[in-house]
Amino acid sequence: MVSDSRTWKEARPPESAYKPRRGAKPTVEQDRAAGGRHRRTVAIGDGRYARASVSLRLPRCNRRIRAYLRWSQEGKTEERYIGEVDQATRAANLAQAWQQAAASGLLAEEPLPPDSKASSWEVRAVMRANRSRDTKPELALRSLLHRTGLRYRVDIPPLEGVRRRADIVFVKDRIAVFVDGCFWHGCPEHMRSSKKNAAAWTAKLEGNRARDAETNELLRAAGWTVIRVWEHEDPAEASHRITDAVQQARREERG
Repeated sequence: MVSDSRTWKEARPPESAYKPRRGAKPTVEQDRAAGGRHRRTVAIGDGRYARASVSLRLPRCNRRIRAYLRWSQEGKTEERYIGEVDQATRAANLAQAWQQAAASGLLAEEPLPPDSKASSWEVRAVMRANRSRDTKPELALRSLLHRTGLRYRVDIPPLEGVRRRADIVFVKDRIAVFVDGCFWHGCPEHMRSSKKNAAAWTAKLEGNRARDAETNELLRAAGWTVIRVWEHEDPAEASHRITDAVQQARREERG
């Protein structure tokens, strides 16, 4: 049995340092290690690009893990040697290999699509991942509210004939809750101005904020209580705020 004090130079590394874990999703694993799917790009000529992956191997009778960059091109698998990696876990070795591949010039920055309004691939990923309902902040908040015994409707227009949907609605209590994404609704703490198509994005986000304000006015004029929660807020604190509002409405209803 190899002593824990011996280094990889003296003994073969553990399988957990290079073999994939059972059940792990390869694409998710590679995206996380590379820092995003857009960072896994190689140029294959004529303005074309391919998505690459890192393969970790430990040759027989060897004590060093070797990393290779692999991608598909015209029906064939292409491969380039990246170098050796020496971290304690597979995740760390994949991350090290991607960093080495970038430093060696093996990767390429794929240009954004011509019709994209995003200023970078990071911004594009956030925009594409944005969902109109059942976002993680919404699900977390709904779960906490449900645990307190509150029941509600989800993703419906509070006012008949007005096409404005609320994320969580207490119909009898006339309380509408909106869980606002920081990017699309112009969070003062986390929104960052876009460098590409700045004027168009400024107009778009200002329009969103104006629509939010108008929605608030319409609902309040009809006797509704409006609660807005930023996606970055602590769901427990937001849940307490909503619960207090519901209980207050019910106390007033009972007189």
